[in-house]
Order: sequence, then C-alpha cells, then structure tokens
Amino acid sequence: MADVLPLVEARLRSALGEPDARAAITFLGTDRVEVLRFLDAGASGPATAADRPLVRYATLGMSAQPMADPTATLADPVKGPRAELVLTVAAGLADTDKVLRPLAVLAASPQVEGVIVTPGASLDVGEPLWPGAPFSSVLVAEPGGLVEDLELDAPMEPVRFLPLLPMTPNEAAWKRVHGAQALQERWLTHETDLRDPHRNSVPLD
Repeated sequence: MADVLPLVEARLRSALGEPDARAAITFLGTDRVEVLRFLDAGASGPATAADRPLVRYATLGMSAQPMADPTATLADPVKGPRAELVLTVAAGLADTDKVLRPLAVLAASPQVEGVIVTPGASLDVGEPLWPGAPFSSVLVAEPGGLVEDLELDAPMEPVRFLPLLPMTPNEAAWKRVHGAQALQERWLTHETDLRDPHRNSVPLD
C-alpha cells in the first residue's frame, strides 16, 4: 500500500505552490502532524484585509489513517474517510502563525477523540485561534474548491482537503440552532470577508 502523505504533500504543492514554512507537532499516542504554510508573493501590500495577500495553512498527517466510526468496535486500518484541513487568512494583519498548534490539535482529533470530521461540522479548540483572534472555533466547509480531492488506490477512500472557516462565539452558537448552511448564507448575504483575522460577527438578528 502506497504511503499516503507524500502524495498528499505533492497535491498541496501543485495547488498552492511551495510552502515557505512548516512545523511538526506530536501528541502523546498519536502520529506526527505537520502544518505547512503557503504565503502569497508580495505579503507587504495594502493594509485592508480584502486587498492583502493570503496565507494558507494546511495540515499534513491527518490523512495517514482513515477516520474511524466512533461506534465501531474495531477500526478499519484501510477503509474510511481521509482528510486534511486548510485555513486561509489575510497575511500580515495578525500573528496568525500561532494557529499552527490549534490546527494540529484539530487534525489529531480523529485519532485522539475518535471523531469523523465532515463538512458542516463545528470544531472548537477552546482558545483563540491566534493571539487576539475573535474566533475559537471553525466551520468545516465543502472540499474541492481550492485543492481537489486526491484519489487513492482502492479500497482506500480519497483524501479530501477541507476548508476551515473561523466562527465567532455568537456565530457558533447561532449555527448550532440554525445549521451550517444558514450561517454560510448569512455570510454570503452580508458579503463577509471570512479571511479577515479581525472581522466582527455577521449580523444575526
């Protein structure tokens, strides 16, 4: 069976370019998780979030094993959904590199907590994603837009690259009641810049 992670990294590089930094974190009882940073050229541009270059953080290691159904008595070592996480923010407006550890924690959660991360789910790290961030949780969005799924040899399922959309506490609470689609529609209606590391909560009245 082919090693998945070199294929995953090759797909990330083909979609996002060469990473300019990477960090590795290992949690007790789990495999190592890396987080790669991909920075747009010219990161010293205008001061507004809408015009800033983007920095993308992608996990590498979450897909090494399939996510197992927490109700299953025995995890299948081959079959099951595989994913990596991708976060995009405007560069240079906050110390967003501190998100590396929270991202690694989320990427390790299938191994640590036995959860399956799917689009529409909320993931909470219990602390600001980076210093001064108004977000401690993220909404898992649909894959396929930024980085295409990586097909693997059967019976392995494809690796899906799941975008993460930071949520304020009010948005996270509203989403629990109304659902992920309703929150995303509200963001769209109000033209919310989800890449702004300092943005306010979308109006929820």
